[in-house]
Amino acid sequence: MVILWWCVLGFLTAGYFALAGYDYGVGMLLGRLSRDEAGRRRVLGAFGPFFLANEVWLVAAVGVLFGAFPHLEGKVFSGAYLPVVTLLLGLVTFTAAVQLRSRRPDAGRGAWTLAITVGAWVTAVSWGVFLGNLVLGLPLDAAGKPAGDVLAVFSPYALLWGAGFVALFALQGAAFLAVRAPAEFTARANRIAKALLAPALAFLVVAVGWGAVETTASWSVLPAIVLAFGALGVAAAALRAGRHKAALVATMTLSASPVLAVGTLRLPDALVSSVDGGFSLSLTEAATSTEMLSLLTFVLPPALVAIAAVQWVTWRRHDTRVDQRSLLHF
Repeated sequence: MVILWWCVLGFLTAGYFALAGYDYGVGMLLGRLSRDEAGRRRVLGAFGPFFLANEVWLVAAVGVLFGAFPHLEGKVFSGAYLPVVTLLLGLVTFTAAVQLRSRRPDAGRGAWTLAITVGAWVTAVSWGVFLGNLVLGLPLDAAGKPAGDVLAVFSPYALLWGAGFVALFALQGAAFLAVRAPAEFTARANRIAKALLAPALAFLVVAVGWGAVETTASWSVLPAIVLAFGALGVAAAALRAGRHKAALVATMTLSASPVLAVGTLRLPDALVSSVDGGFSLSLTEAATSTEMLSLLTFVLPPALVAIAAVQWVTWRRHDTRVDQRSLLHF
């Protein structure tokens, strides 16, 4: 039962990265792709129909974390307090700016555009730093409380992950725009995506090599590594062949693969400390009672069906490019 819910948590989190990753990628590339207001509105309109549905996956994942693993969330959030705070600031800034930017047609939008871009960058970097710390282990003492300097979470390895997630999300955003943005943006988005392949590959190589030296990972993480490199290879081939939908699926898989890596890195442990003799927490210790897990299992199937159904219907209704006749949500 505990393994099942660990897989559910991983599935929802991976789904969030696979879907919302292109939201942040588009936000980071907004100023690069278009210099005029009409173009920027159509770029934002490309992800407009999917924006809120994508965020639901994160809400569901946090709900599972709190409900199924109540002994884990407190340790994770306290050990990575600063990255979590910057992540929340980035998410709030990005989400609010996207929804408020076009509310008044006669108002200036430069500040909102800047907020979208900054919010997307902060969110991408914060997610990378957060996951990088989970790979290394959080700075927790034997009692599970933060140990040492609060800035220790911004280690060089964690910052590498922050930079890597910028590359992954931007690559995903460019591939998404090659599929959904107006036709005049396709060639530009394709060029940007191709240029981002090298930074993404560099991140994977350095993160895996450095992580192998710094951590005590089990062989269970190998499928996630193979999946990441395979997805990047497929994305590169698809972009060169002009098969942008295949490239988008590959980049979505690439952005989700770090979640699989973090979740399988040290099984059966859910959390370890980077401090010698520090805190560790197994999956069984992190989980709630068996009775509560059984109760949650009755809620899980309809919730997952509802989330998947909304996502599927949204994609089916908006599977064409944005053009002059499209309803622009933002």
